[in-house]
Amino acid sequence: MSLSRAPRRRRSTSGRVLLPTAVTLVGALTLTACGDSGSTSSGSAGGNYVTGPSGISTVAKGDRVDAPGLDGATVDGKTLDTTALKGKVVVLNVWGSWCPPCRAEAPYFAKVSKELGDAGKDVAFVGINTRDTSTQNAAAFEQNFGITYPSLYDPDGKLMLRFPKNTLNPSAIPSTVVLDKEGKIAARTLAAVNEEQLRSMIDPLLAEQ
Repeated sequence: MSLSRAPRRRRSTSGRVLLPTAVTLVGALTLTACGDSGSTSSGSAGGNYVTGPSGISTVAKGDRVDAPGLDGATVDGKTLDTTALKGKVVVLNVWGSWCPPCRAEAPYFAKVSKELGDAGKDVAFVGINTRDTSTQNAAAFEQNFGITYPSLYDPDGKLMLRFPKNTLNPSAIPSTVVLDKEGKIAARTLAAVNEEQLRSMIDPLLAEQ
């Protein structure tokens, strides 16, 4: 890390890790929490968003804001720029090999990404690997769970800081953010997901015209 002292991770009761605040990491994300089940909140993602019983927040098409471009080296030593994926639904999953909830949801990401890819759907999966001290640990995680899509290597969490304040940003580990075909933020969850939850974030966006 670029800081002389690594910031502590705050661990929630669910086992997920909240990213450091701006007090402990320069320019870091302001931590946000999902609203009550079925609630409607304003000001995030450029307008109103709704958080359902499963903790997944969604934004109406007209209220979405552009996602930031995410680019850099991947776990497998290649490079990736998410702006090149515009025109597809993009699933961004923040994970770490050390994270138990990330291990719990990984089989679902492997399964859904493969099935949608085999079906020729306009969807791309991109991982954001964070807080791993080496790419070796991350690569072993991907191999173990059959993850075949690329993951940006972001050990310091800097890529997440590109998300504007007051958007549905990935402020916990794990987090999943789904972008619509126009590259706008459409859905987010700050907890591990199962297959049904993951598909519920993707399928409506694939059906959009």
